[in-house]
Amino acid sequence: MLLPVTITLGVVLALLLAAAAAVAAVASLGRSREIVVAGLRAAVQLAAVSSLIGWVVHALAPMFAFIALMYAVAVWTAGRRVTGNRTWWWVAVPIGAGVAPVVLVLLLTGLVPVRGVALIPVTGILIGGALTATVLGGRRALDELSTRRGEVEAAMALGFPDRDARLEIARPAASDALLPGLDQTRTVGLVTLPGAFVGMLLGGASPVQAGAVQLFVLVALMAVQAAAVATVLELVARGRLHRAPAEGPVAAR
Repeated sequence: MLLPVTITLGVVLALLLAAAAAVAAVASLGRSREIVVAGLRAAVQLAAVSSLIGWVVHALAPMFAFIALMYAVAVWTAGRRVTGNRTWWWVAVPIGAGVAPVVLVLLLTGLVPVRGVALIPVTGILIGGALTATVLGGRRALDELSTRRGEVEAAMALGFPDRDARLEIARPAASDALLPGLDQTRTVGLVTLPGAFVGMLLGGASPVQAGAVQLFVLVALMAVQAAAVATVLELVARGRLHRAPAEGPVAAR
């Protein structure tokens, strides 16, 4: 066992959470409360999932219901982060566009069986990756459009279609959302040993098997995140995701 589930573990986790919030407060990062709430939510949610997972993984209906719940929570979370307005539900498109094709290919090829013990963790990893890429890509694209609003309007005045004008400005910023995944893949095994690799080793798999699983996860995540960023960028360029009226003429009309 990597970490014994004891009172000591609980105390250490509480101290680490308090330290993270304190550092954010001292540095005036403005996220102290969010750090504490996120940590407490994670504890409650993992406790609930741990108690239910044994039942969920052995029946198809609960398994698909749990996957649908993961997707819905990801859409809600990403939507609030990206826009926070009535256009939030559009983030369902990039998250779904990234995850659905990859999961379908895995199921059709038999690489992942239709069993909860395999499908739930794999789908959860992919949804999490799509969530991160969608939030980063969407926020960066909208921030860039807001900051460089004059350039977008100038391009429109020169005859560029609204979509093309927004796309030219937002594309470089949105592409930065791919950097965390790229860096993680480039440095795997040299800087970090990710969770899938360590988990496989602790579960008794050989290093070769663990490495193959981790490589699969990283490559699948890059595919998911590339599709999610491309889709969220297109939605921003077409004005489906926006922060109107703050962006004025640059927002969707």
